[in-house]
Amino acid sequence: MAAEEEMKKKKVEIFDTEEELAVSLARKLKEPPYVGSLDWSKWHVFWLDERVVPKGHPDSNYKLAFDGFLSYVPIPVENVYAINDALPAEGAAEDYENCVRQLVTKKVVPLSTITGFPAFDLMLLGMGPDGHVASLFPGHPLLNENERWVTYIKDSPKPPPERITFTFPVINSSKYIAVVVAGPGEVEAVRKVLGSGDGDGHDSLPAGMVSAEGELTWFLDKDAASKL
Repeated sequence: MAAEEEMKKKKVEIFDTEEELAVSLARKLKEPPYVGSLDWSKWHVFWLDERVVPKGHPDSNYKLAFDGFLSYVPIPVENVYAINDALPAEGAAEDYENCVRQLVTKKVVPLSTITGFPAFDLMLLGMGPDGHVASLFPGHPLLNENERWVTYIKDSPKPPPERITFTFPVINSSKYIAVVVAGPGEVEAVRKVLGSGDGDGHDSLPAGMVSAEGELTWFLDKDAASKL
């Protein structure tokens, strides 16, 4: 019964190309008519994981978001919550969790009535070829973290090695989760997580551990979905 309920909350959308998929998601919001019709003052932007590098570094997720989206839309600067890149990984994670806790106190971010963890409106996730999401990697002890809201990793198998990340209890308390995967590089991980009948085990990869209190939707292009 629980499995049936979980499947009801999960959807898969397949697009012809990576470009079509991207246009259908956040990049479209910076274009008319959306950019002029949304109430951007209500938006609060967080990073569910971030590389511990300067904001201007090519590896920075902040830089990626700023260059591709945030610089085009009028979200108030005070509503954009980047990590403190002057701190080491452990300090940056603690600082970011304190930031979220303060916003919970101010009722900017609600708590889940089910889990007691922050309940964000939307989590936008990608997935790596190894099935990792955020900075939660296969076989890593952080997969089992169930108390911290934000934690850190210093031995990421994908460079750069130092990162901060939301934990699964926070990710899975979200009202809506969108997992976006494009291209052939992740096709085997997609098959293992979303396929059926091959005995790989849905929960063997971090991406298979993603759920949502509301709805979980996978957005795939045809390459990523080619083995489903």
